[in-house]
Amino acid sequence: MIDSFDGLSTRLIIEGGRRLEGTLHAPGAKNAALPIMAAAILAEGETVLHRVPRITDVDVMTAILESLGARVREQPGGTMVIDTSSVNSYAPPYALVSRLNASFDVTGALIARFGRAEVPQPGGCVIGPRAVDLHLRGFEALGVEIDLEHGAIIANAPSLNGATIALAKRSVGATKNIMLAATKARGTTVIENAALEPEVVDLADFLCAMGARIRGQGTPTITIDGVRKLHGCEHTVIPDRVVAGTYLIAGAITGGDVTLQGLDPAMLEALADKLRATGAAVDAQGVSVRVQGIPAWKPVDVVTAPYPGFATDLQAPFVAYLSLAKGTSLVEETIFDARFVYVSELARMGADIKVSGRNAAVTGVERLKDAVVEAPDIRAGGALVLAALAAEGTSQIGGLEFIDRGYEFIEAKLTALGASAMRVSGVAPVLPAADITVTETLPRIVTPYAP
Repeated sequence: MIDSFDGLSTRLIIEGGRRLEGTLHAPGAKNAALPIMAAAILAEGETVLHRVPRITDVDVMTAILESLGARVREQPGGTMVIDTSSVNSYAPPYALVSRLNASFDVTGALIARFGRAEVPQPGGCVIGPRAVDLHLRGFEALGVEIDLEHGAIIANAPSLNGATIALAKRSVGATKNIMLAATKARGTTVIENAALEPEVVDLADFLCAMGARIRGQGTPTITIDGVRKLHGCEHTVIPDRVVAGTYLIAGAITGGDVTLQGLDPAMLEALADKLRATGAAVDAQGVSVRVQGIPAWKPVDVVTAPYPGFATDLQAPFVAYLSLAKGTSLVEETIFDARFVYVSELARMGADIKVSGRNAAVTGVERLKDAVVEAPDIRAGGALVLAALAAEGTSQIGGLEFIDRGYEFIEAKLTALGASAMRVSGVAPVLPAADITVTETLPRIVTPYAP
C-alpha cells in the first residue's frame, strides 16, 4: 500500500458512475511495434512503419535505436521512418535498456547484423522475473558464445549456423529473439514449441517483407532459412489486442455499449468468451467487436495462458470487472509470479480479493468507492482506471508513467466514450483512512520510473 506521498504529482482524475458508449479505433500493438522497431536494425537502409502507438515505451525504443546510430523521425498519423544505414554500435546503454523489457529484442538483431551484441539485462514492470535463459540457449544453439559481465550479456558469434531449437516452454520473447538472429544464419533454423501470439506473427511478416525467408509463424513450428542481406520495407503494425480488450471491459464494467474497430476479433476470442459467460453481450463482425454491459453480471473463473488462451496482460483489467460480479470468481495466473501486486490498490476502492501465490479469489462487492491509488505496472494501471470508471465518487490515479507506457492518450479516449477523465498536474492527494485489510496478498512493489 501507499504509505506516503512526497510533494505534488500528475494524476488521472476520474469521476465514476458514467456509462461509456461509442466507438474507438484500436491503436497499434505495443508488443508488436517494439520488436519490429528492433528488427529494423537488420536492414541497412530505411524502413517505414505505420500505426505505431504514441506511448513512452516507443519513445524509449526510439532512443535505444538512436543510441546505436539510427536516425528515427516521426510523421503524422502514427508513421515512423527508421534509417539504420548508419548504425555503428552493438552496445545500447544501460540507462535506456533498464527502462524497457522489450529492449532485449535488439540482441538478436545486433547478433545477426554485427555478429556481436553487448546488452544489459532488461528492465520494465515488476510483475515477476522475466528470465532470458531461453533466449541465450537459443543463441548458443546458433553458435553464439555468451558471457555475463557486470549484469550485461556479451554475445559473440564468429559464425551463425542454423539449428533445431526446442523451447522448454512457449516464450514470446525467446521466439522473437531467436527468429531475429536466425534470419542471417547459414542454413535452416527450426524453432519448436514456438509462441503463437499475433505479435510474433506480425514480426515474422515484417521480416519477410524485408527479404527474410520464414514460414510457419502462428504455429508451434517456425522455420527460418537464412539469407545474406535484408532490405528496408513498409509495414503496418497490427492492432493492440490488450488495449482494445481494456476498453471493451470498460464498456462492460460501466454497463455501457462500446465498439472497437480495426482489429481481427479472433485476437480477443478468449476475452469475448469470458465476457459472454458473465452475461455481457459481445458481437464480433468483420473487423470490429462490440460489448454491451448489463446491470448485474455473473462471476466466472479465469486461467491465464499463452495465446490463444486468456492473455496475462488482461488479467488485472478483468479482475477489476469481476470485483463487481454477483459472486466469487477464481483467477489463476500461470505466466508471471507477481502479477497480483495491484490487489492492495483495488482494495482501497473496496474490492474483496484474497491472493495466495498465483491464485486469487475475487468476491464481488455491491459497489466500489473512490480512492487515491497508485499504478504499480502498466496493466495494473488499466485495472485501476476501470475500477475508477465504475466507482462512486472521484478517484485519483497515480503512476501515470506506467499507464503511459501502454495506453496512448487514455484520458482523451475515455472522454470520447463519455467518461469524466482528466490529467491534472500538481495534485496533492488525500489518502483514505487506513481501514483496508487484504488477506494473504503478495507484497506490493513499486519501482521508481527512471527518466
